[in-house]
Amino acid sequence: MLLDGKRVLVTGVLTEASIAYTTARIAQEQGAEVVLTGFGRGLKITERVAGKLPTVPDVLELDVQSPEHLERLTGDLDSRWGHLDGVVHAIGFAPQSALGGNFLTTSWEDVATALHVSTYSFAALGRACAPLLEKAGGGSMVGLDFDASVAWPVYDWMGVAKAALESCSRYLARDLGDQGTRVNLVAAGPLKTMAAKSIEGFDSFDDWGRRAPLGWDLTDTEPVARVVCSLLSDWMPAITGEIIHVDGGAHAIGGELR
Repeated sequence: MLLDGKRVLVTGVLTEASIAYTTARIAQEQGAEVVLTGFGRGLKITERVAGKLPTVPDVLELDVQSPEHLERLTGDLDSRWGHLDGVVHAIGFAPQSALGGNFLTTSWEDVATALHVSTYSFAALGRACAPLLEKAGGGSMVGLDFDASVAWPVYDWMGVAKAALESCSRYLARDLGDQGTRVNLVAAGPLKTMAAKSIEGFDSFDDWGRRAPLGWDLTDTEPVARVVCSLLSDWMPAITGEIIHVDGGAHAIGGELR
């Protein structure tokens, strides 16, 4: 029971194919009490999917672009639990114009949306949850990443947002370290989540497993979710500001996907 007695907030559950869904499932199986968040039209979908977890969790509304929503979220968690042991940031969005080979033609307004939702929200969520994490002795924040050290086909401004997320996580680790909060990212290999399927040209990643020494299953979110739960646990007490790659080892191998 890796997370026995832990209280964990999981954002980003939309379908059973979501990394966040598998993370919530494993966290519950490992003893955690979980609360999910949803937003807008996706809120009802999240509530339906939540019913498929081993224990049906509450789903709170959260628009990460809204300071009022963040304040309400932490107020609810404070009255519910009094503290927070872990936060999973699985939030990312970019308008279609910012993806699929449109890098040079994307408007600033759409770039700003991608950066606000996918990057700044990590800092905003960290700031909002910091007092509750501190009450738990520090706790852990884990965000989901996609290797931003290179330029990928079709990923465009979301790739820029992920590069900023990687930097953001280091600054969060710096500023929340004094209270004992660990902040880390898990850089997942490509997975056929709903978000990925909306990216035109995503099928260019279908042969990822050919380059990965351990192979790669684009439909299996469990390897990533297991690492997220490990980082939420007390078994990694001295790791912060880190990016752990869970991609079959592809990030370590030279050459391009073809």
